[in-house]
Amino acid sequence: MRIHFFQHVPFEGLGSIQGWAESNSHSLTATRFYLNESLPGWEDFDWLIIMGGPMSVNDEDKYAWLTREKRFIESAVERDKVIIGVCLGAQLIANVLGSRVYKSNFREIGWHPVKKTDKASALNLLPQEFVAFHWHGETFDLPKGALHAAKSEACLNQAFVFKSKVIGLQFHLESTPYSVCALLEHCSEDVVADRYVQCPEEMLGNEKGFTSANRLMNVLLDGIPQ
Repeated sequence: MRIHFFQHVPFEGLGSIQGWAESNSHSLTATRFYLNESLPGWEDFDWLIIMGGPMSVNDEDKYAWLTREKRFIESAVERDKVIIGVCLGAQLIANVLGSRVYKSNFREIGWHPVKKTDKASALNLLPQEFVAFHWHGETFDLPKGALHAAKSEACLNQAFVFKSKVIGLQFHLESTPYSVCALLEHCSEDVVADRYVQCPEEMLGNEKGFTSANRLMNVLLDGIPQ
């Protein structure tokens, strides 16, 4: 299978998804928008994975490529591609589908529980409640026609599914100690004392959390029809 992914900053890559793809002999190609790389042809990939980033989907005046990316995502949805969005990626999909993306009531950073809803059919291989890594200060309204798949105490819309092939995940199951260290290095200003913000030691000290989250990401990816 051919997987193409969108990367918005050098320090937010695929995380554990890369190991899953390589172990399953899937090919990986990328558009790194921070390097102004080209978009793929429609016949060049089967899955599109859209990763995170510190920018907002509303920052088109700062990041001109956001307009180009949104148009591509919109066309990918219309062409019935499998699309998986993580954090900013989920917000981009939601925005393309007509939803508002805005500042959340709570900044959510660190390890926090996520609960599935009764409409989480695409996430049916995941447990009813699990702990995921989070790093976001914005949220989105549920897109029209999408199924609300998961929520957390701090954020109502943690996951959605649109027409079975489009999955948006506000949380991170792909995070590794390396990727969290990179976030702490480049986005340290986000880590402020708040109800749902952990300290760096709590984030990096949860070895079992990384192992469990990565295992669940593999389970989720394995369950998506190829």
